[in-house]
Amino acid sequence: MTVTLLLPTVLAKLADGQEIEASGTTVGDAIADVARRFPALAPRLRDDAGNPYPFVTFYLNDEDIRFQSGFSTPIHDGDELTVVPAIAGG
Repeated sequence: MTVTLLLPTVLAKLADGQEIEASGTTVGDAIADVARRFPALAPRLRDDAGNPYPFVTFYLNDEDIRFQSGFSTPIHDGDELTVVPAIAGG
């Protein structure tokens, strides 16, 4: 399956832009595909064990994957996966 991964500007500079294609059967597979192709982006998306960080939210077609099956959530051709990292400021 192929999904479109939508990245915020702060992460897009580590990839080929704000929209990149990713392959896999689950969200975790798609993130692993992106991590393999863009090694500088990998540590911003998941930890060393391949798990999502609690401060990075992934939305599959506008649905938070934390309320589905996390990285085990199945994906389908044409889905959109949006990455939203927490931003701190003051």
